[in-house]
Amino acid sequence: MHNLIRWNYSLQPHNTFGLHAFARAFAYARSIDELQMLLSVQAPKFATTKILGGGSNIVLTGDLDALVIKIALQGITVLEESATTLDIEIAAGEEWDTIVRYAVQRNWGGIENLSCIPGTVGAAPVQNIGAYGVELCEYVRTVKCIARSTGEIFELSNAECLFGYRDSIFKHALREEAIITSLVLRLRKNPQLGDLRLHYGTVEQELHSLFPHVSRNSYTIRHVREAVSSIRRSKLPDPTTVGNAGSFFKNPDIPLEHYRLLQARYPEIPGFILSGTRVKVPAAWMIEQCGWKGKRLHAHSDAAVHDRQSLVLVNYGRAHGKEIVELSQQIQQSVRERFGIDLVPEVNIW
Repeated sequence: MHNLIRWNYSLQPHNTFGLHAFARAFAYARSIDELQMLLSVQAPKFATTKILGGGSNIVLTGDLDALVIKIALQGITVLEESATTLDIEIAAGEEWDTIVRYAVQRNWGGIENLSCIPGTVGAAPVQNIGAYGVELCEYVRTVKCIARSTGEIFELSNAECLFGYRDSIFKHALREEAIITSLVLRLRKNPQLGDLRLHYGTVEQELHSLFPHVSRNSYTIRHVREAVSSIRRSKLPDPTTVGNAGSFFKNPDIPLEHYRLLQARYPEIPGFILSGTRVKVPAAWMIEQCGWKGKRLHAHSDAAVHDRQSLVLVNYGRAHGKEIVELSQQIQQSVRERFGIDLVPEVNIW
């Protein structure tokens, strides 16, 4: 057991914001057995146990009196195939974009629009990651987990995961209990043009720009991955060069009546009808209207809003996690006062 644990361990390399913080203890869980052993280490030895994936969705606000377990489970297994689909089980420690690339190279369709999303496979169902008209929940068959309290293995169906917009049961009832160890996705074999999602955002426009000599009828999932990757690179900073956790806030959905009132004051306000009674409003647009795009917390702070994408908060090098949180709170206050909307962070504050 003790040969697994490292003491007073720096978490800076393990969070995409690049924030300085130390864990009292740290360990890699490279197998189910190791994870179960580590979970058996009980308080009062540590104040708490934290589970870490790719660190792409956390803000560290200080040192942790905790055992931080880094999920490092690896592996991809084809479980079953039909003429048109296949089910693959993916270990939670795999990098998400590596899996998307792996699938696209084999012409397995469905998740190509989710290219270049940072983080690990284990974090993907927690957030129900989504981009460019696709959500992970459309392809999840089952999610396999370990119970923190008992170390027992259990499995949830898609329906039992209670997926919603950037939401799942893993954020609520199972937040402190379930540790995801793998998920099973059902993907399409040899997808056709009709299977591709091209109409969200600027995907089709980017396809035409990147592949001017390819007819629309000839687009493949490889073309879609290239287009989505190009769009994301143009809009979002690379966390290996500028610390960030991607989109910091969810796009809120509000009652249609509230949206109509805002539309009367701001005729240019974008909105996407979700149903007859709800409208999704881009958080980035509201943050930009409040004057935050490209702005730092204060003159000498490295905590800032990105200058190309106002939904992304960044660490330009020496920001403290508490500064990132303070900046996010000031943005929330601005949006609340101007638009009467409460922005909800996507990231977890540690």
